[in-house]
Amino acid sequence: MPKLAANLTMLFNEVGFLDRFEAAARAGFRGVEFLFPYAFHADQIADRLNRFQLDLVLHNLPAGKWEAGERGIACHPDRVGEFQDGVGDAIQYAKVLGVQQLNCLVGILPQNVRREQAQETLVENLRFAARKLAAEKIDLLIEPINTFDIPGFFLSRTQQALDLIGQVGEPNLYVQYDIYHMQRMEGEIAATLKANLPRIKHVQLADNPGRNEPGTGELNYGFLFSWLDQIGYTGWVGCEYKPRTSTEAGLGWRAQFGVQ
Repeated sequence: MPKLAANLTMLFNEVGFLDRFEAAARAGFRGVEFLFPYAFHADQIADRLNRFQLDLVLHNLPAGKWEAGERGIACHPDRVGEFQDGVGDAIQYAKVLGVQQLNCLVGILPQNVRREQAQETLVENLRFAARKLAAEKIDLLIEPINTFDIPGFFLSRTQQALDLIGQVGEPNLYVQYDIYHMQRMEGEIAATLKANLPRIKHVQLADNPGRNEPGTGELNYGFLFSWLDQIGYTGWVGCEYKPRTSTEAGLGWRAQFGVQ
């Protein structure tokens, strides 16, 4: 049975961020993830994790000016120094929080930058980050994201991520596979998961259309949960969806599909 982690950026928004850890634990989750910890002291988050016996399974590297619409800077040739500083910040948090994998949002292709130049920058940045993280026994993930939700996002397909991993050439670089994003871009979810399982370190879910709870759209999550077991996936599944009403009211899908 897949291990579910509550995404505290998307779920339990009925309360403030630091109160979402208790809400997730009370709802039966044993793992959590979120976009970024950097607005809080690491000790504040570590206290919540310890108090409510939660594993932090994932957070992201700093991703530029999020409120201004940036979605990562790893492919930005003029932001390499900022990216490298962000890797150091992420490692400091990860060591306090006990997280063993960090995701890199690669960013939107900047205007007036050739795709080839962005690719070269991205490869070098990922190589730098992977090596720094490896020294701390932390894995680095990259996530293809659909270009309907984020137009111009540089990494948008599974094979592109796999090719990028090959170019970088670091053994601790893996794919974060978001079922919702890849359903929108390419489909073939089950076959892609099976074929590339050795390079997939984390899975996230939401249904489509709407990015709501499993069971609200076109995806057959009853099959997919069984499939993850069948192919031998042992990692966490992050619940990164938008509740249709309240978080608590929408959690019945776990019992419906026999997952926890």
